[in-house]
Amino acid sequence: MDSSISYLSVCRGCSPKSFIVHFLSAASIVISVTFFLSSESSHGLRSNLSSRSPRVWPKLEVNWRSALATIIGFLGSAFGTVGGVGGGGIFVPMLNLIVGFDTKSAAALSKCMIMGASASSVWYNLRVSHPSKEVPIIDYDLALLFQPMLMLGITIGVALSVVFPYWLISVLIIILFLGTSSRSFFKGIQMWKEETIIKMETEKKEMEAKARSERSDVIVDSLYEPLLPPAQEKSGIDILLLNLRWKRILALMLVWFSFLLLQILKNGTEVCSTFYWLFNILQFPVALSVYAWEATRLWRESRSRRQRGVWECVCEASIEWSALQLLLCALCGLLGGTVGGLLGSGGGFILGPLLLEIGVIPQVASATATFVMLFSSSLSVVEFYFLKRFPMPYAVYLIAVSVMAGFWGQFFVRKLVKVLKRASIIVFILSAVIFASALTMGVVGAEKSIFMIKHHEYMGFLRLCQS
Repeated sequence: MDSSISYLSVCRGCSPKSFIVHFLSAASIVISVTFFLSSESSHGLRSNLSSRSPRVWPKLEVNWRSALATIIGFLGSAFGTVGGVGGGGIFVPMLNLIVGFDTKSAAALSKCMIMGASASSVWYNLRVSHPSKEVPIIDYDLALLFQPMLMLGITIGVALSVVFPYWLISVLIIILFLGTSSRSFFKGIQMWKEETIIKMETEKKEMEAKARSERSDVIVDSLYEPLLPPAQEKSGIDILLLNLRWKRILALMLVWFSFLLLQILKNGTEVCSTFYWLFNILQFPVALSVYAWEATRLWRESRSRRQRGVWECVCEASIEWSALQLLLCALCGLLGGTVGGLLGSGGGFILGPLLLEIGVIPQVASATATFVMLFSSSLSVVEFYFLKRFPMPYAVYLIAVSVMAGFWGQFFVRKLVKVLKRASIIVFILSAVIFASALTMGVVGAEKSIFMIKHHEYMGFLRLCQS
C-alpha cells in the first residue's frame, strides 16, 4: 500500500526543458536591464553611488531578536530540508531584518544554517528505507550528475555576489521563486489526486477481502495452513549499510576536496592576479570531468536498457538520458549553483523542483537534494570563512539550531507521510517554502531598491577587481 502510493510519480515522461527555459529567459531579461543601467549610470560619480553596503555584525545576545530568529530559523530549517530546498530565502531576510546583519553577511550565515540542517537531514535519511525498492533512499547517480556543476556554479555565484547589485538579485528571486513554487504546487495537486484514486481503489479491495473473509468464517471444522512467519524487518544498521555507497561518496568527496584546495590556494593570492584566475579556471576541468564521466555512464546504461527492451526507469528519473537532456541538466545545475551563491541558498531551490520535474519521487528527491546541498553549502561556508564574511559565535549558534531542526523536521514529516500515505505533502512543503522565500526576499529587495532610487545610488554592476 505505502510503496504503491509513494512511488506513483515515477515514469511519467516529464522533461526539464520548460523549467530551464523559464529560468534562462528571466535571468537574461534582468541581467540585460542591469547592463543597460550600468551604461546609463557610468557617467556619474561611482564613489558617491556605490551599492556596496558596509559590514554590520551584531553581538550574540539573549534578547527578543535572537529568540525570534531562533524560532524562525528552526522552522525554516525543518521545513526547508524536508522539501529539499534548504531555506536560504527565509534565512537571509530574517538575519537582515530581525537580527540586523548586512545583506552579504546574512547570505554567508544562511549558508552556515543550510549546512547544519543538511548534515542532520542526511544522517536521518541514511537510516530510512526507500519506500518501494531495495535501493538507497539517496540517488547517488543523480547526486554525481548534479553536484560537480552545482559546486562550480556556487563558486561563480560567490564571486558574483560582490559584483551584482542588490536590486538585480531581488528581481531574480521574485521571478525564479514564483515560477518554481507554482510548478511545484501544481505538481503536488496532481500527485494528491492520483494518491486519492489509489487510496480509494485500495480501500475498495480491502473491503471486498474483508467481506470474503467474513463469509468464510461460517465454515467450521476446516483445515487451515499454518501462518507463515512475518518478514523480518531490517535493523537500523542494515538500512544504514544499504544506503551507503562508499565508491560514490568517495567520488563526491574527491570533487569537494578538489574545490576546497583550489579555493584555499585562490584566497592566498591577490584578487585578479594571474594565479587568482588560474585557480579559478582549474575548477572547470575538475567539475566537467566528473560530470562527463557520470553523464556518459548514464547515457550508455539508458541506451543499453532500451535496446534490450527494458523500460524500467533509470536513476529514479523518467526521462530518457539523451545528450540534450544531459546538457540541459548540466546547465540547470550550473545556473542553480550560481543563483545559490548569489542568494546565500544551497541551490536546492533549483535542484529540488528539477528532480521532481524529471520524475523522481518526493522522498528520493528530498533526500538527494539535501545530500547534494551538504557538499555545496559546506564549500560555500569555507569560501565565506576565508572572505571573513560572518562572525564565528553567531555561525556556531545558528548551525546548532539548524542541526536540531533538520533532524526533527525530517522525523515528523516522514511520520506524517507514512500515516496519511501521501508523499505529495513533501511537494507542498517544498512549494510553500519557495513561495515564502519569494515573499520575504521580494519585500526586502523592493524596500531597499526604493531606498536606493530615492537616494540616487548607483544600481549597476560593480567591479570584481576593485571589491
